[in-house]
Amino acid sequence: MKLLCGACDEAMKFTQAEGPREGSLSVLFHCPRCGHRVALLTNPWETQLVRSLGVAIGGRAVAPEPLELIRTTLATGVVLWTEEAQSRLERVPEIARPLARGSIERYARERGYREITPQVMDEARARLGF
Repeated sequence: MKLLCGACDEAMKFTQAEGPREGSLSVLFHCPRCGHRVALLTNPWETQLVRSLGVAIGGRAVAPEPLELIRTTLATGVVLWTEEAQSRLERVPEIARPLARGSIERYARERGYREITPQVMDEARARLGF
């Protein structure tokens, strides 16, 4: 995603990020061509969402390493969802779905599961009490 300057159509550059303070995060961007500035302010819920996605504000300071995505994926223990488990997760109320997904995936990773099935969901539910 890029922010473009409305005045000159130049890609905005990251300037600084502050916070989170009281749950809010502010990020400042500037246009290298005309100097126009734009600020982004998040509320506490948006800040939590950004953090849960693992988004780094400001971009990268170094170029990605070869096969970095694959190494990171293997190191973090990404688990796959079967179609049946995914379908069952869709029945969870939308507001609670991210929490349920995260809890079940964490449970699966801690036990070395590579795939989430309805049986793993039942096991997690019984152990975690939800």
